[in-house]
Amino acid sequence: MNKIVTTGNKGKGIRSDCFVTLEIDDSFNQEPQIEISSKVMVMYGKALKELCSEILAFYNIKKAKLILEDSGALPFVIAARLEAAIKMISDTEKNYLFPMLETNDYQTAKERRRFSRLYLPGNSPSLMINAGIHSPDGIILDLEDAVAPSKKHEARFLVRNALRNVDFYGAERMVRINQMPLGLEDLEYIIPNNVNLILLPKCESAAQIQLLDENIEKIKAKYNINRPIWLMPIIESALGVINAYEIAKASPFVTSLAIGLEDYTADLGAKRTQEGTESFYARCAVVNAAKAAGIQAIDSVFSDVSDMEALKENVLRSKALGFDGMGCIHPRQIKVIHENYAPDAAEIEKAMKIVNAFMEATEKGLGVVALGSKMIDPPVVKRAERTIEIAINTGKLIKNWRESYEKQ
Repeated sequence: MNKIVTTGNKGKGIRSDCFVTLEIDDSFNQEPQIEISSKVMVMYGKALKELCSEILAFYNIKKAKLILEDSGALPFVIAARLEAAIKMISDTEKNYLFPMLETNDYQTAKERRRFSRLYLPGNSPSLMINAGIHSPDGIILDLEDAVAPSKKHEARFLVRNALRNVDFYGAERMVRINQMPLGLEDLEYIIPNNVNLILLPKCESAAQIQLLDENIEKIKAKYNINRPIWLMPIIESALGVINAYEIAKASPFVTSLAIGLEDYTADLGAKRTQEGTESFYARCAVVNAAKAAGIQAIDSVFSDVSDMEALKENVLRSKALGFDGMGCIHPRQIKVIHENYAPDAAEIEKAMKIVNAFMEATEKGLGVVALGSKMIDPPVVKRAERTIEIAINTGKLIKNWRESYEKQ
């Protein structure tokens, strides 16, 4: 038998990655041959060879030749690339895993703030390693559009290892799987590794969500996982817009509805514009479907990463329509998104008045709460409390807000 497979990336501009060539041949010696080229060979050559030898031994790979071309890859990246290569020539079900970072052992709440979600290509480790330091609300490791079809197999191993070994600094740990039915094959790589939320692209029916939910529950049962895994369907077609409410209500784990305008406008045969006239109906429909279902509405990405003023205007329009956040494709967009989705001074003042009126009525034992001539019902109070919580978390309001307000 003779077989050669390759995984990874190499060439000009490639950082924090490696390229693996694995050849199996019955004529080779029993012990694998390992050749390594690396700029850090003097310092880490021995450790690199030991890691490769350990992984080959773990999978009982013999009569093989391994060539590792290293461009500064971390161990979890090398392990992902080599494992992907091995599983292209072997049907083993074993998995070579590093221990999960303790800092990655957290869950997220269904109503968590999701102003920003930073998209990162699932096959580009250099962009993953320090993404959390930019403080996005969520980090999306993308297995869909950002990964070439020929690279999807190996990207799954890299995303799996990144979920275990990259510090997300508390950001919600998200993965955009491939569209159905291919996306079901992604689940085994991400469900056991503490993913917080799964994005389902090009979602067009409640049945797709229910099928996804069923497969997630099977894998959770297999690995004895008890924590919730949230779902964010992405509406990207006219049919998806029409079915948005049914999609939003399809599972209790659907935490938000997102809209993807590049694919939506392509489906319409329309050109996407900065003004958004062509997508106004769809955006409103998604917002109303989400709010009717009691979940968040998440807007599309803004593709011009150089124009921060245009981004600000887009965020303010998005917020005015009722969206709770949006995607972003560059870390520089995060600050603008956070500042402009956060409540402004007028919203904070109104929320403070509502909550203070509710507190005063409660303290007096009153069954009816009023602010001026307007009655205040529990949903209004809940929204006001949420506004204050966001204002505190974004630094727009100090924690002892009530005492400060009463002194005015």
